Amino acid sequence: MTEILDRLILLSHELGREDRELAILGEGNTSADLGDGTFLVKASGSQLGTIDASGLTQVRLDPVLEAIDHPELSDDEVRAKLQEAKVDPSARLPSVETFLHALCIREGGAKWVGHTHPTSVLRILCSKLGAEPFLKHVFPDEIVVCGRNLAVVPYIDPGLHLAVAVRDSLRTFKDEHGTAPKVILMVNHGPVALGANEKEVLNIMLMLDKWAKVIAGTYQFGGPQFLEPSTSDRIENRPDEHYRRAAIANQR
Repeated sequence: MTEILDRLILLSHELGREDRELAILGEGNTSADLGDGTFLVKASGSQLGTIDASGLTQVRLDPVLEAIDHPELSDDEVRAKLQEAKVDPSARLPSVETFLHALCIREGGAKWVGHTHPTSVLRILCSKLGAEPFLKHVFPDEIVVCGRNLAVVPYIDPGLHLAVAVRDSLRTFKDEHGTAPKVILMVNHGPVALGANEKEVLNIMLMLDKWAKVIAGTYQFGGPQFLEPSTSDRIENRPDEHYRRAAIANQR
């Protein structure tokens, strides 16, 4: 567990760098699957940019997922469920978005998860257009790194109700596309990156940041010139792009 803990701290620091404007103060959270029915997740109130081992809590997956079946739980009951799910009772309370992370691991098949509030992405997600500009593509690398299709969730207050919506979105996405998404966009909230390792999570978040900046910039020159769907499909399925995607994702 020590190696994964150290890697999760490094990922959190990378996502929390002030110059990247992906998250400030207590925004965002990260997690990593430990492969034994538990995972590490950011504790409530920790800051990604300065987090240390005390800011990450080991949590059991099953109790967290079982709580999602009871969205009528009160805030106090939710807090109690999170307390009960901790492996170490003396550890800090995990983030209320622990439910979201558990779903990304179990339903989304992710080994590493990162959620941030990038200024660039929120400029679009908080606009009248919401997630719509991200449903088409404007350059190839966004497809290679972030995937051909993204899951979208409307704004819902963080916690159990958001988790239910994320679960429904993941299941619908898998039914439609035969695989889990690499990105979940939560309107008026922020993106979630689902990765096989910490490098993939960071790459996805950095590419989303670039993608959002490009989209916003195009509106100064008449709006986005989207790629044809057939072109996006071709990029998604080209053998050389599969090789490049694997090479990028596995860099550490």
